[in-house]
Amino acid sequence: EKEQEMNHQLLTRAECKAMRGLAIIGIFMHNYCHWLNPVVKENEYQYFQSNTNWFRQVLSAPDELLPMHLLSFFGHYGVPVFLFLSAYGLVMKYETSADGQSLQRDRSGLESVFSFMQHHYKKLFKMMILGFVAFTMIDLMTPHSHHYEASDIVAMLGMFNNLLPRPDAIIWPGPYWFFGLMLQLYLVFRLFIARRHWSWTVGLMVICVALQFCFGPESEELNRYRYNFMGGMLPFGLGILYARYGRPMDLKTHAALFVGSVFMIFWFSMSFIGWTFVPVFICMATVSLVKLFSMRPFQHINKALVWTGGISAALFVCHPITRKIFIPLSRQGDYYAGFLLYIVTSVCLAWAFREIIKRIPIK
Repeated sequence: EKEQEMNHQLLTRAECKAMRGLAIIGIFMHNYCHWLNPVVKENEYQYFQSNTNWFRQVLSAPDELLPMHLLSFFGHYGVPVFLFLSAYGLVMKYETSADGQSLQRDRSGLESVFSFMQHHYKKLFKMMILGFVAFTMIDLMTPHSHHYEASDIVAMLGMFNNLLPRPDAIIWPGPYWFFGLMLQLYLVFRLFIARRHWSWTVGLMVICVALQFCFGPESEELNRYRYNFMGGMLPFGLGILYARYGRPMDLKTHAALFVGSVFMIFWFSMSFIGWTFVPVFICMATVSLVKLFSMRPFQHINKALVWTGGISAALFVCHPITRKIFIPLSRQGDYYAGFLLYIVTSVCLAWAFREIIKRIPIK
């Protein structure tokens, strides 16, 4: 049965979970490392040439913090992997029948726009609210708590905080910007992509990428632009196209794609133009790596990634809590002691959060 599933699907459920596992490992480790002053900073919403030069410098003269440098600089690319998987899942759910036939021209079965958005908002809210409530209490009980405005709280709960000015100053905890991004992409999918011709998806990808080049690499305008769906349209659209038109490949091809993608990730990260397209190679490398991990020598790694993928949603919402508690230890100079405590505690707390989230009714 497992072999039959692998033959009929581009990505099996286990492979999707493994990809989520890789993505959340990158995200939650990045969100710790990049808060440490000696560690290289990333280019996520804006492109800073100084950060790229700093990264080149640490590669040419590695120190004991090299793993943290790599996680800080590249870990945030777990977000494009989640967007890719979300798009892939939407196509599988709304555009493929039980017998695997395409429903692209049949618009029956899709809920109304309001019902569709209401359903997906509830799913996101169910995931977010537990972490948000726990974080705000911990935040106010620990030093350097965030100053909340009433409007910021309403925007967070309504998941439209990405639209407000200075999003990185008002979205707290910072990783929760993802919920607003996903809600926007759900709306884009329902209005412009679901069961429509491929040109709609490609057109949106081209327009969003082209408009990005209208802003300065370090500008606040680019920052706001990339906080919203336009900044995630490239990997999201790639997931749509892969689900519809992708074809299975053998392991040798995946090995070549992985090596080539890793090379392109490093090379393209060195310039503003290239940096824009890095998410494409991140998604390609992740798909190929998961396929390679299905080989017998890597089965233990694969099982660990699948398990981590199973707690990825809970780990995403709870890791800001443990970061706030343990990062002072690393800032005092015990970099890896604080980091290891953060990892262990985050994973254990995520397991507990997952059990609680499962018991929250979506209605």
